[in-house]
Amino acid sequence: MMTSRSLRVAVIGVGHLGRHHGRILATLPGVTLAGIVDIKESRAREVAAGLGVPCFTDAGAVISDVDAVTIAVPTESHREVALPFLDKGIPVLIEKPIARSLAEADDVIAAAAKSGAVLAVGHTERYNPAVTAAFRLATTPRFIEVHRLGAFPDRSLDIDVVFDLMIHDLDVILALLRALPVAIEAVGVPVLSDRVDIANARLKFESGCIANLTASRISRDRVRKLRFFQPDSYISVDYAEQELEAWRLRRRDGAPPVIEGGKLPIDRREPLKVELEDFLDAARNGRLPLVGGQDGRRALDLAERITAAMSPDGEH
Repeated sequence: MMTSRSLRVAVIGVGHLGRHHGRILATLPGVTLAGIVDIKESRAREVAAGLGVPCFTDAGAVISDVDAVTIAVPTESHREVALPFLDKGIPVLIEKPIARSLAEADDVIAAAAKSGAVLAVGHTERYNPAVTAAFRLATTPRFIEVHRLGAFPDRSLDIDVVFDLMIHDLDVILALLRALPVAIEAVGVPVLSDRVDIANARLKFESGCIANLTASRISRDRVRKLRFFQPDSYISVDYAEQELEAWRLRRRDGAPPVIEGGKLPIDRREPLKVELEDFLDAARNGRLPLVGGQDGRRALDLAERITAAMSPDGEH
C-alpha cells in the first residue's frame, strides 16, 4: 500500500495508445510521471520531451525507480515486459489483450499472485460511463447485438480483429452475464491483411441469451454500438458518443400498452482516464482493480474459442 506519497509511474510503449497514457498520467494529482520507455528512441524522445520527463529505450532502466507501470507495447511482448515488474511486486496495468496466449496470460497472473502485485488489464470500455449506466438497466438480457466497425489501422495488425477490437465487447458481455457461452458460431475473413479483418460471432449462453457480435477494421464508417433486448425493454449504448437510450413497454389496465423512454443523462468522462485512476487507487490501497488479470484471461479465452470456431477461410 502506497497511500501517503505521490506515485512514480512510467509508461512503457508510447505508440498510439501509450501516448494517451502519458498525457493523462502527467495531469493526475498524486502522480509523478517518472519516465517514458519505448524501444524506438526517436519516439521515446518525442513523447518524453512533450511531457517534460526522462526517456528510456529499456524498461529495465526504470524498474528500481517506479511504484507502478502501464504497458502498451505490442501484444507479443506483454509477458516479457510485465514479468520483471510483477516479480518485484510492482503494480502493472497491461493493455488488452492481456497476452498473446493463455499460457502467457497464466504466467502473468501467477507472477502477480506470487508477489502480491496489483494487476490490471486495459479493457477500457468497462470504464465507459454509458456502459456503467447500461449495466444497471440490463438485468435480464435475452439478445445482445454489438457492432464495432472502424477504418483500416496502421497498428495492431499482428493480431486478428477478434483480439484487437471484438475483445472489448467480449469483456463487457462476460462481465454483464457472469457466464461463459455454451455454444459458439463464428466466421472471419482476411481482407486487407493476412490476419482476420472482419469477424462475426454468435454466442449462446445457458440462460438462453444470444449475443451477436460483428467487428471490422475495414469499414468506411466508425460504429461502436451495443444493444440489449430484454422482456419489455430495449437499451442502446453508443460507446464513442457515450450516449444511452432506454425504452420500455408500460402495460396499463384496460388500455393499450405504451412505449416510454429516450436518452438518459450521462456524466461523460474519458474512459481511459477513469481506468488509470482506478488502477492507481488499486495500487495505492492494495485492492483489486475493476478489470483484473482473471477478467483479461476470460476475455482472451473466449477470443481464442471464437477464432477456433471460424470457418476454414478465416482460420489462423
